[in-house]
Amino acid sequence: MPNRQAIRFLLNSKTVTLSKVAATDMLLDHLRLEQRLRGTKEGCAEGDCGACTVLVGRLGANGLEYEPVNACIRPLASCDGCHVVTIEYLRGHDGALHPVQQAMVDHHGSQCGFCTPGFVMALYALWMRSPHPSEDYLDRALQGNLCRCTGYAPIIRAGLAMGGYGTTDPLMDERATVAQTLRDWQDGARVDVAKDGSRAILPANTDDLARVLAQHPDARIIAGATDVGLWVTKFLRDLPLAVFIGHLDDLRRVDETCDALHLGALVSYAQAHAPLCQHFPHMARYWDRIAGWQVRAMGTLGGNIANGSPIGDTPPPFIALGARLVLRHGDARRDMPLEDFFLDYGKQDLRAGEFVETVILPKPAPNTLHAAYKISKRRDEDISAVAAGFALTVENGTITGARVAFGGMAATPKRAAHAEAALTGQPFSMDSFQRAADALPQDFTPLTDMRASAEYRMLAAQNLFTRFWLDANGTPATLEDAI
Repeated sequence: MPNRQAIRFLLNSKTVTLSKVAATDMLLDHLRLEQRLRGTKEGCAEGDCGACTVLVGRLGANGLEYEPVNACIRPLASCDGCHVVTIEYLRGHDGALHPVQQAMVDHHGSQCGFCTPGFVMALYALWMRSPHPSEDYLDRALQGNLCRCTGYAPIIRAGLAMGGYGTTDPLMDERATVAQTLRDWQDGARVDVAKDGSRAILPANTDDLARVLAQHPDARIIAGATDVGLWVTKFLRDLPLAVFIGHLDDLRRVDETCDALHLGALVSYAQAHAPLCQHFPHMARYWDRIAGWQVRAMGTLGGNIANGSPIGDTPPPFIALGARLVLRHGDARRDMPLEDFFLDYGKQDLRAGEFVETVILPKPAPNTLHAAYKISKRRDEDISAVAAGFALTVENGTITGARVAFGGMAATPKRAAHAEAALTGQPFSMDSFQRAADALPQDFTPLTDMRASAEYRMLAAQNLFTRFWLDANGTPATLEDAI
């Protein structure tokens, strides 16, 4: 197998080739310090504010696709084989402003200006997909961008108007050439680069990934880096050896069988949206509250699960659905219920050299009611204080099966066994749900932290049983959008 000792990517219109790259090097620092492209700002250095938004284009199943990403937590090594587009490259035809830029000017969308490049790039990504977006679509596209001047109204007006200024730009004209360049670079090589004692490996394919991890079982696997990026930028952690896997297309597969949805570990939140909402419509509102667009474009299902966080967004609703994991080591695979993967805080049933390959979601059984809920301080782009998944089978007015899982209530995401037992075999009534809520303290002893007190977490989780009852009976909670 060929072994390449440098990464290469297209930056706006020029080819960048780098042989000295550390696993901890971030795209934002390279843009600002090495390339002197300082329109991309550093606001938070944790993927929260969107001031550093750039577009990253990569070849996928549907050709060349561009996603907005947070350059502050995007590892430089992961840009191999991609097209990185910064605010400096944005332009209209014949030297004019780009339609998004002109809309921002005419609608006074810039105030102090610090966040403006990030907003423009997020709007640009939206403009590529939908130059005339609905206000709801626009709001979701801008979830990952914060304006400290509270100037959202003119930015929203600019976003609603941008399609009226044009629907083509030079980058669209160049797309075929860019795609061909990236295609020509696909050499099937393993990439191995290092700098200052930090090494980054990009396996050639999934089989090569298995070989790399067999050789280096202690290596840190990095998919979307939406969490690992903060280890570097906030905690200044070293990464002696990291294996980057975000480019492995065979782990991005979404396959459907007669009874289940099979999601590759590298399926991003954004990519998962359509198939999930098709088969599990109760997930739609919940899914839109996972982070912002930039993080949804980078973050992966496998990464969220393998990370093992007790407040990860995907495990509670997936556990309620009866999700299973396929884990791989070399050519050997094993299958387990998702709930069994989490052993203790920071400890998962993941052996040295093993990785998450597939997440399997069984399709809903007949007579089953589902719900997914998230409690957080902010409605958008915030980490859960409490997350919950419900799946109840009801036959002839009796609850014949119950799966209820919570995150944020214990050291791991876990099922509420006593609450489930209180529901099973009981009438589908408010009294049954109240008894289940009363049983919840037998399942969990939550902690107090910066996101919520223990008392708040328990009361909120108990109240979700009432909310499920109201939703199931066609009386949705009136404050649903406030939590």
